[in-house]
Amino acid sequence: MLIQPSASKDRTLQTSEPSPAGHALKADDLLPESLHQFLACETPKAWLQWALENPATLLIDHAQCEKKAASTAMSLLYRYVDQPLLLSKMSQLAREELLHFEQVVALMEARGVAYQHLTASRYAEGLRRHLRSNDPERLIDVLIIGALIEARSCERFACLIPYLDEELAKFYRTLVKSEGRHFEDYLLLARQQTSDSIDERIAFFVAREAELITSPDTAFRFHSGVPA
Repeated sequence: MLIQPSASKDRTLQTSEPSPAGHALKADDLLPESLHQFLACETPKAWLQWALENPATLLIDHAQCEKKAASTAMSLLYRYVDQPLLLSKMSQLAREELLHFEQVVALMEARGVAYQHLTASRYAEGLRRHLRSNDPERLIDVLIIGALIEARSCERFACLIPYLDEELAKFYRTLVKSEGRHFEDYLLLARQQTSDSIDERIAFFVAREAELITSPDTAFRFHSGVPA
């Protein structure tokens, strides 16, 4: 299972980094520089501590996130049939996300973690509540949000890797590269929707994402904020 640090009486006050797991696996070398520039903040250490205290929930919610990512890609495939590049990118993404889902479920089974339904975090809905109503503006927003979700997932995998057992760390390292590519694909597609600059809209969602990541949450999830 995950390497679990000693419990803290007040997690919101614990800001020191947990002790590494003892292997040399890292993922910083796989994170594209564009991803660092894209996100407004790093994952708070309080979330990292929370994740290490909830190994089963981390895996279960990770599996659910992979399913949701595949579902989002499939919905775009059905809705925007007149965009060849979008169809190609989303078809590939959906296949990869479902493969990741299968891999997480297999890891859970091997570790005795029962798959169960978890309520969704406020993260994705907190971003989607700002969607504009009509296309192409709505599609641009959906694609920007997709880029943010993939970028944050990638960054969190990299953040976790040094503190996980070696098997899980190796698996998450393989995901960093693919999630980084997904982030870039979503941004490419968003910019393709208009000849106008979308930088201001990107900045708006990046700011909202940072607020969600750094604000208190009552339940741990892969994309939750810090513990309340």
